[in-house]
Amino acid sequence: MSRKRWRSVKEIRIADVARLAGVSTATVSRVLANPDKVRTKTHDVVMEAVRRSGYTPNSVARNLRTRRTMTVLVVVPNLANPVFAQILRGIDDELTQSGYGLVIGNLDNCLEREPRYVDLALSRQADGILLMNGRIPGDGTRHMDEAGLPMVAMCAAISDERIPSVVVQDREASREAVRHLVGLGHRRLGYVAGPTGNVIEGERYAGFRQGVAEAGLGERDFVRWEGRFVFSTGVAAAEAFLRLKDRPTGIFAASDESAIGFLKTVRAAGLRVPEDVSIVGFDGIEFADYIEPTLTTLQQPLHELGRMGARVLLKMIRGEMKPEDWSVRLPLTLLDRDTTGPAPGRAAKPLRRRAV
Repeated sequence: MSRKRWRSVKEIRIADVARLAGVSTATVSRVLANPDKVRTKTHDVVMEAVRRSGYTPNSVARNLRTRRTMTVLVVVPNLANPVFAQILRGIDDELTQSGYGLVIGNLDNCLEREPRYVDLALSRQADGILLMNGRIPGDGTRHMDEAGLPMVAMCAAISDERIPSVVVQDREASREAVRHLVGLGHRRLGYVAGPTGNVIEGERYAGFRQGVAEAGLGERDFVRWEGRFVFSTGVAAAEAFLRLKDRPTGIFAASDESAIGFLKTVRAAGLRVPEDVSIVGFDGIEFADYIEPTLTTLQQPLHELGRMGARVLLKMIRGEMKPEDWSVRLPLTLLDRDTTGPAPGRAAKPLRRRAV
């Protein structure tokens, strides 16, 4: 590019873009600052003029005027978990549409990592915060909410009336998992748990217990194995299962990873799935459809969950919250695949896919 051409691009102003698009300078400013508040046709015309002219918006100056960073902090318990990876994609897609970026605060399941993100919030390096860890991070003396920034709890609700929540219907879905197994004739069940004290685990186990009670079963009719939402938990649970004389025939794992670990271990021991034991997971991660046999699971709308969480936070930032935005609970879908079948001695039932 010539020196003359370089200068001409640098000298382009917002008025030039407005003339090229055939709109006012105020309209151009509105499209660049709040793209979600203009009509699609207007947005497309202005952005085409921006591309054709080579205009570069001075985002730094604009953000200084509005005192916004155009950044959202997302606190994630463990970035290696494929569930959070899919949710983050949804968050990023929604934020991008409004000109926002994100900073990922990966706790890696370590409390020691919280102080760095508390500092980030208190120094107001973000306009809002999405919490996926089920609690307000702290550093021992200060907590993230002291920053006064808008916050939204995702995946796990937080008991604070100032913080809206966007979650899935964990309890209802877990109850449906029990109904599914009982409907196939399973009367002896197993539950592979998540972390003790975890909000999500509490909801899923409560739903499991409700399903057990609705089926007319009791404490003696199921076995619980403690653990976390990881493959190794499923392996340990399966090893304990194999040592039992009176084994459950229907297993519900509180995560797909633990369900897959359970599946691999019992098959390696010579058991047939689902002929000898049926297994239901929870999450609907992509990998669950590529194992053999394919995993029956409760599929979370992970991408939509991410988008909805970001959407609610943006409403908080703009002061546009409505009563229904404070508690959003999304349904799941039961994917009836190859790891569930009739209990031994029961007739087969057709495969189904249904919303919970």
